[in-house]
Amino acid sequence: MSLAGIALGVAMPLGLVSLLLALARLVYGPTLADRVVALDMIGVIAIALLAMYALATGQPAFVDVAIVVGLIGFLGTVAFARYVERR
Repeated sequence: MSLAGIALGVAMPLGLVSLLLALARLVYGPTLADRVVALDMIGVIAIALLAMYALATGQPAFVDVAIVVGLIGFLGTVAFARYVERR
């Protein structure tokens, strides 16, 4: 097993744990801003997991999916900023 395989074997479970922790913050966040930051973090973690999966399987199509997830996350952040600005 190569060093990259070992790194992916360690990083993917840690990414899943961080995803679960961010999901807990999304559910139990005391304020709306905490929930939005948790949602952004979930998007970033999802991008990282998709990129790691693309590396592990050798399928570059998952990189395209990660880019789309990033764009949707950015648009969500902009929408929240506009909502807060008008409030």
